[in-house]
Amino acid sequence: MATDIKAPQFPESVADGTVATWHKQEGEAVKRDELLVDIETDKVVLEVVAPADGVISKILCPEGDTVESQQVLANFEAGASGSAPAPAASAEPAAESAPAASEAAPASDDSSASDQAGPAARKLMSEHGLAASQVTGTGKGGRITKQDVEQAISNKVEQRASQPAPQQPATLDVPAAPGEREERRVPMTRLRKRIAERLVSAQQDAAMLTTFNEVNMKPIMEMRKNYQPEFEKAHGVRLGFMGFFTRACVEALKRFPAVNASIDADDIVYHGYYDVGVAVSTDRGLVVPVIRDADQKGLAEVESQIIDFGQKAQKGKLSIEEMTGGTFTISNGGVFGSLISTPILNPPQTAILGMHKIQERPMAVDGKVEILPMMYLALSYDHRLIDGKEAVQFLVAVKNFIEDPARLLLDI
Repeated sequence: MATDIKAPQFPESVADGTVATWHKQEGEAVKRDELLVDIETDKVVLEVVAPADGVISKILCPEGDTVESQQVLANFEAGASGSAPAPAASAEPAAESAPAASEAAPASDDSSASDQAGPAARKLMSEHGLAASQVTGTGKGGRITKQDVEQAISNKVEQRASQPAPQQPATLDVPAAPGEREERRVPMTRLRKRIAERLVSAQQDAAMLTTFNEVNMKPIMEMRKNYQPEFEKAHGVRLGFMGFFTRACVEALKRFPAVNASIDADDIVYHGYYDVGVAVSTDRGLVVPVIRDADQKGLAEVESQIIDFGQKAQKGKLSIEEMTGGTFTISNGGVFGSLISTPILNPPQTAILGMHKIQERPMAVDGKVEILPMMYLALSYDHRLIDGKEAVQFLVAVKNFIEDPARLLLDI
């Protein structure tokens, strides 16, 4: 039964998509729910699967084509089976149509020669795909022995080894010869282009400014050390730093609503909820899945959701819904070793917190020098809405919550 393979129904925020990769070709048999093609949008890669067992009869939109929602990508024959390999299909009729020719060439007929091979020799020939005509028999009356087959196998291996390796296309993974100035041009993916557009827009449209502070991570690190086994046993997830920072940011956002707000044309939109985006780096680019109602989630739930987001992001399985919205963003460049940086806003949000590498430094504590694990924090904010005083006080509030976690419980 003929049917059409269509592009998915895109959300309102996605105008169109690009055919990224066809995993199946015309005439190739597929199983129900088997992946056929990837459609890349500005935010995610959408997968199109086979509606039933059958065959792709014709691909209408090749790789690189721009497609709209519900556009027909290919024709599909449900219930059909894939075509047999061409060499086997053509060789068999030829043998049937010309029996005399095969009889006239006894040198190419292995049946009589194989009769001269013993059982062990025939088995070894079959295992290594050798015809009897490829083996020189040294036994009585030209009989093929097991040793003759082994010698033929050895000769075959030596012959392959002596052949030059096929020329491989040059890639950036292969070091260029000294003196060569190699270049490679590849098209930018839709996701990468969209990220670039948003980053440039954020810098052009917002009065972006960054304020810094540093936080002593020793209290949190000691808490993790003391309660990690019990926490993991009780909740099935490890106690990380992101859970603490998410909770600390939510509490600070409650005290400074402007940091949780956004600008819409000439209006300021104050959000009465706390949807925290968590920046995740993937091979395709940076994505920001959102923890909805983060103020209503405990540490274990936040950690579990962050781990789930990370796994989905690496596999390209994040949905558009999971990356839509957000009132505030946290970016952890410390996992890559960044000591300090200035994160860029994620429009239409007006603030983003940047976490960094934990590094031991000498610090003055009560008139004495102590070596403490310190982290630089950076808050980039839109100065059109957030004043410097609010930004600094927000960052100090986050710092106090991390350095004294009891404040999170006591709400002070």
